[in-house]
Formats: sequence, structure tokens, C-alpha cells
Amino acid sequence: MAPGDVPAAGLSDADRIDWARAVPFVLLHLGCFAVLWVGASPVAVAVALLMYALRMFALTGFYHRYFSHRTFRTSRAAQFVFAVLGASCAQRGPLWWAAHHRHHHRHADTERDLHAPSRVGFWRSHMGWFLTSRAFATDFKRVPDLRGYAELRWLDRYDVAVPAALGALLYGLGALLARVAPQLGTDGPQMLVWGFFISTVVLFHATVTINSLAHRYGRRRYDTRDDSRNNAWLALLTFGEGWHNNHHFYPGSARQGFRAHEIDITWYGLRLLAACGLIWDLKPVPAWVLAKAKE
Repeated sequence: MAPGDVPAAGLSDADRIDWARAVPFVLLHLGCFAVLWVGASPVAVAVALLMYALRMFALTGFYHRYFSHRTFRTSRAAQFVFAVLGASCAQRGPLWWAAHHRHHHRHADTERDLHAPSRVGFWRSHMGWFLTSRAFATDFKRVPDLRGYAELRWLDRYDVAVPAALGALLYGLGALLARVAPQLGTDGPQMLVWGFFISTVVLFHATVTINSLAHRYGRRRYDTRDDSRNNAWLALLTFGEGWHNNHHFYPGSARQGFRAHEIDITWYGLRLLAACGLIWDLKPVPAWVLAKAKE
């Protein structure tokens, strides 16, 4: 057991891993081992990287900065498109994600935070909390601004539908390429393994490093009530989410890398969408927030 991990004897039933619900999560990881049989090709690896990038942006830009914090505005159509792309990440629906994240900000690193590493240890803060009965339900009281959208409620209720459809689409793409462009050396099973299983698993573990690592390792520019820290390596991996102490001090900005040298790929992507007219009213970092910095 890692230091700080909660012993099983000290857990309530709601805080234990629900193995029945964990089966898809386990199968997702086991699917990655199929790479031993399907092999690799440049096109399959490229698709895996593309799926990682597109879906990481959907998570960070929309599941997080839009649905959870409302740091910009967009149309209902664009909201739905990026909600679907976010749902394809197999990290539950947009209402669940936003409700849980709002709860996290309200109770960060306290006994009510389901993934505070100082309280529950690395593994539970990294992924164990995600598989418990307590974490499964969507607290609709925390998302009164979102629960009125029927399409978002559907994505929340049938959260397996979009990932399954993406897997089928990738398999079909691989099968098509095997037929029309055999010189690419790919096929349906290979594209499924790389484009869906490997990409999705890497995406999940990259995302949750913000829970397990960004509350332990890094620098604290701002004095916050929690243990959030800025970590440049995690910021690169998660397209800007690693500037976590910045974010916890002022979560109302669409930008998390508060300074020019703090690479925030999601912010650049949001600026591009704003320039195209797809989103608007991006909330900036106020001058008083920059003035409060310790360094």
C-alpha cells in the first residue's frame, strides 16, 4: 500500500471499488495488450496521436473550462459537438464531469474530496476513486445551468454509447484502408487497438495525473486553501492543465498558463475557435490576480 492510501478496512461500502461497474475500465486496459498481435504501422500510431490530441482538447477546453467553469460562451450546436467529442474519452458524460469537478473545487484536499492524494494516497487519487459507487452518480444539484439540456442528459445517461461508436468507426476506418490502401499496412483490429484502446488509456492516465500528481509536485505561486501546484511537465502532457495552482487560485479564467512562457495549448486552441466565431467572451486573467503572485 502506498503511503497515505486508505486501508480497505477503513472504507465504507460506497467508497469501495464497484467491480461490476469497473469491468469496462479493466477491459479497456486489457485491450491495449492486443498490440502484441496486431502490431503497429505509422498510420495507426498517427491516428492514435490525433485522437489523443483532439480528445484532450475536448476535455480541457470544454469538459473543464466550459462545462465546469463556464469561462466562455458558445452555441448549443458547438456545445453538443464538443460534448460528444469529450464523451468519446470514456470519462463519463459532461454533466457528471462538471458536477464532480465543481465538487472538487469546493472541497479540494479535504475529507470530502474523493481524490485528495494527501488523504487517500496516490493510486486511489489517480484512479481508485473513479471506480467507486460514491463517485458513480451525477449530482445534478451542482449543474443547474446544464441539466436543462436534453442532449447532455442523454450523453450522461448513455455514457458508453459514444466510446463504443468511436471504436466501431475506427475499426471500420482500418478495414477500409486495408482494402483501398493496403500499402499503409493497417487494418481494422490494428486501428481499433491504437486509435481507441491505447489512445484512450493514455488519455485517461494523463488526465488524472492532475489529481494524483499536481496536488503533490510542483511550485505554489499562490497561497490557496488546497495543495494545488504548478507543474510544467504536466502542463505539456495535458495541454495546460498542469498550471494547477494558477487555476485553483482563479478558476474563472479560460487561460490557465497565466504568463506568456507558461505553455497552455488549450488556451491557444480556444483563441483559434474564438477567431473562427465558434466561441466567444473568453474570460481573461484579471490584473489583480497577476499582482497576487508570489514570484
